[in-house]
Amino acid sequence: MSREEIFERLNLVFRDVFDDDSLTVGESTTAEDIDDWDSLHHISLLAAIEDEFDIEFSMGQTVKMKNVGEMVDYIAGEL
Repeated sequence: MSREEIFERLNLVFRDVFDDDSLTVGESTTAEDIDDWDSLHHISLLAAIEDEFDIEFSMGQTVKMKNVGEMVDYIAGEL
């Protein structure tokens, strides 16, 4: 799966979790860029991403990711 395809699917997940159809994430998007991205939304987001891509994040991995681009790198490596 290409990075572009991963981003397309991720954008759908982000829009669903944050209930914002206009939301679009990119390589450098962080929690600071999305107003509602708090700890509870973070947990929901990770669970939704795991379901969407049939992967699992380790606790250590979730702490290491600094932006959505790094998240995409991890997802690509797991697929």
